[in-house]
Amino acid sequence: MYNFLREMADSWGLLFMFVVFVAVVIYAFRPGSRDMHDDIANIPLRNDEIGED
Repeated sequence: MYNFLREMADSWGLLFMFVVFVAVVIYAFRPGSRDMHDDIANIPLRNDEIGED
C-alpha cells in the first residue's frame, strides 16, 4: 500500500504542481493585469511626502 501511495504522490503530485505553476504564470501574465501590478508595486511609496525628513 505504501509503495502505491508513493507512486501516486510522485506522478500525480508532479502533475498537480506543474498545473498550479502554469496557472500562476497565466494569471500573472494575463492581459489587463499591468495596472494591478503597477498599483501593487507603488504601495511602499504611496504615502510618502516630498521633502519629508
